[in-house]
Amino acid sequence: MGWTLGRYFFFRYVTITLWFFVGIFALVFIIDFTEFSSSTAGLPGFTVQLALAVSALRVPMVMQQVVPFVGLFAAMATLVSLNRRYELVIARAAGISAWQFLLPACIGALLFGLATIAILNPIAAYGFSRAENIETALRSGQSNTVSAFGAPWIRQKTDEGDAIIGARAILNQGLELSDAVFFQFDAEGEIARRLDAKRAFLRDGYWELVEVNELKDSTETKLPSVRIKTNLRPEIVQERLARPETIPFFQLPAKIEIARSFGLRANAFAMQFHSLVALPPLLVAMTLIAATVSMRFARMGQSATMILGGVVAGFLLYVVSVLVKAFGTAGFVPPVVAAWFPVIVALFFGVTFLLHKEDG
Repeated sequence: MGWTLGRYFFFRYVTITLWFFVGIFALVFIIDFTEFSSSTAGLPGFTVQLALAVSALRVPMVMQQVVPFVGLFAAMATLVSLNRRYELVIARAAGISAWQFLLPACIGALLFGLATIAILNPIAAYGFSRAENIETALRSGQSNTVSAFGAPWIRQKTDEGDAIIGARAILNQGLELSDAVFFQFDAEGEIARRLDAKRAFLRDGYWELVEVNELKDSTETKLPSVRIKTNLRPEIVQERLARPETIPFFQLPAKIEIARSFGLRANAFAMQFHSLVALPPLLVAMTLIAATVSMRFARMGQSATMILGGVVAGFLLYVVSVLVKAFGTAGFVPPVVAAWFPVIVALFFGVTFLLHKEDG
């Protein structure tokens, strides 16, 4: 296939991918803005501009999750449009095989995945962290109730006794807690006191609690600040509390290495890292799956059942990827295996189907 035709197919794929991405971005933005506005409109300090800013910061994180579907739908739309205009028929008549005119789309999918890792991921991590800070500041003081099932908890042991720490919101990659609760225990294992803090910051060797409400011996006392000794390192807190999605891709290898140097498995960070590394091949697999249902000759009719089958296959691949990712995060499966197994299976499925269809 010549350079001119290959470039034409490539730019058709890129254009359609961009339109899909922008369209889904706008849809997610509108839905997120509506949901956020309805839940925070009655809070002091709420403005439409603030809601727009929070939604704009949160949308890249959602878009990172739907990138595989963008790749699938873009590949299907590209091939269907080329087929309906008989461009694939002409390419086949000129002696160009399916593998040749699929190559530009596969290259485009690979570049789309690399752009997601290098550009979208850092923007999504930063934006989501900023959105959490803004939303927490907006909601601060509305609720200090920490659920044992809905909030993350961590336990520390020092010479001052044990303490269990929880928070309603985790900020700054786990180094700042909003609406934090500290339960301190005495030598007999009984609760010595409870500290409710508006903010808790992890410093070098201690937690700094701000705007504290102390409950001790059924007596409540308000304190401006309290320091609690800790032997927790920032890397340990991040591994236990921080969401891996809030850490940019290029920082994950260092986080994993440091966490493992403290004896932690760092499965969540490793799973996130390998999932991002496997994203470009996953998009190529999505393109091959799209090709298996989108290259039927237009004169024979585009089978809606076949296209629906491609959508279902892509959805099942995504569900399997999420399920295996959960196993990798929990440590039941090595993260590298959990990240690459669905990709390899999908690639073999797409290649095998196309070999059977094109080459017999």
